[in-house]
Amino acid sequence: MCLGVPGRVSVWLDRDPLFARANIEFDGIQRECHMACVPEAEIGDYVIIHAGVAVCLVNQAEARRVFDELNRMNLLAELEMDESTGAAPIESKRDKP
Repeated sequence: MCLGVPGRVSVWLDRDPLFARANIEFDGIQRECHMACVPEAEIGDYVIIHAGVAVCLVNQAEARRVFDELNRMNLLAELEMDESTGAAPIESKRDKP
């Protein structure tokens, strides 16, 4: 299953149309993401991130609802990305005995 996670654009790093990237905050976690699909995003906007790529804009209320639900299910920690690769963890906590 694929998961898109909302994040807030905190700093634009490069606005080049093909290589656009920005720092995105995920409820306190900062990661660099590719932004070529949402060049219209501004600082403070929320975007859905999938595999390190912002795929669309989302409103703040919907972003908060998703984070509240992830926190309720204790899944937010699983979404912390590996520092070296930018990828989500391969194993889920639910996969372990």
